[in-house]
Amino acid sequence: MTIVPNFQTAIDPQKLEKLAEVAVKVGLGLEKGQDLVITAPVAALPLVRFITKHAYMAGAGIVSAFYSDEETTLARYRHAPDASFDKAAGWLYEGMAKAYENGAARLAIAGDNPMLLSEQDPSKVARANKANSMAYKPALEKIANFDINWNIVSYPNPSWARQVFPDLPEDAAVAKLADAIFAASRVDVADPVAAWAEHNANLKKRSTWLNGERFAALHFTGPGTDLTVGLADGHEWHGGASKAKNGIICNPNIPTEEVFTTPHALKVEGHVSSTKPLSHQGTLIDDIQVRFEGGRIIEAKASKGEEVLNKVLDTDEGARRLGEVALVPHSSPISASGILFYNTLFDENASCHIALGQCYSKCFLDGASLTPDEIKAQGGNSSLIHIDWMIGSDKVDIDGIRPDGSRVPVMRKGEWA
Repeated sequence: MTIVPNFQTAIDPQKLEKLAEVAVKVGLGLEKGQDLVITAPVAALPLVRFITKHAYMAGAGIVSAFYSDEETTLARYRHAPDASFDKAAGWLYEGMAKAYENGAARLAIAGDNPMLLSEQDPSKVARANKANSMAYKPALEKIANFDINWNIVSYPNPSWARQVFPDLPEDAAVAKLADAIFAASRVDVADPVAAWAEHNANLKKRSTWLNGERFAALHFTGPGTDLTVGLADGHEWHGGASKAKNGIICNPNIPTEEVFTTPHALKVEGHVSSTKPLSHQGTLIDDIQVRFEGGRIIEAKASKGEEVLNKVLDTDEGARRLGEVALVPHSSPISASGILFYNTLFDENASCHIALGQCYSKCFLDGASLTPDEIKAQGGNSSLIHIDWMIGSDKVDIDGIRPDGSRVPVMRKGEWA
């Protein structure tokens, strides 16, 4: 007899299967014969099964899934020897990089407890993250450089749902988070694939306008914020569906409300305050305030998680510089939901944001043909990390600055101008 956990009965199986179908058809654009690598929390097994089904229905070669488990992760912090925290499963990431070199697609299912490591030793968390980032780099480069088609979707893991809705019973919290995920992912409509086609067209209009303007910089002003973000030479705006270097059109993030590009790593000046908390590797980092000079963060504060933030900034030379700037209207569906998800995939789509660390090579004109040295020469940043955090709200204005110094309103009070 199969026993179904209570929380799974709170999740609409038809909508869950629609999410799986959207992940395969819209998120990945999976092609016949293409292999697929999935990473997921073990709680997300029902979604993994639906995705595997639709991947094979789309003609996938072989689907391989790798699972994480929260209790297994915590066991390491509670019982492992100190030296463990400087190690990572490099053999696994080398294998993943090899799979991507051979044409496999990549799908990640998010949904872990965002506060899982909040009570663990921040030094051990930072060491483990750094070791993992170093080991993961060969695989991450294939993703960040958009060599392959990839996608991230989410599953309403009970431990995550309890963080988002702490006042509800577990099954009610899971049901509410599931509905929020389905709505944000546009699978609560009759034809999700058509809904995504329309949404992608709207995002394309925004990126096309920004690419036509060729701004030299963006100027953000608001409470605690006066920040000028220089844009990389030959930068290109993207949003929604994009073509990977393998020629496959995919939607890397589901949900997505952003248009984004590459800042110039040496041309960011001023100060900025976060407008939403950042949940990073089990630690909540709140009220972030940083100051940039010459593109580099020279001062960083936070009311919560400051120690973790500073350890992140010390990951490598590129960790204190920006790899992405993204524009999202305050009225986006995720912002309008009023839910703080404690999950960057969702929270970044409620607000304009910046990302510390690695840039995306696709956010350059002819980016597919540029070498790492050419990307660096044009202002692209390189790092082991890529961490988004939110700086937009209904109190933030943004101006585009043209090469001649003239200004164009881009956003006013968080909305497109």
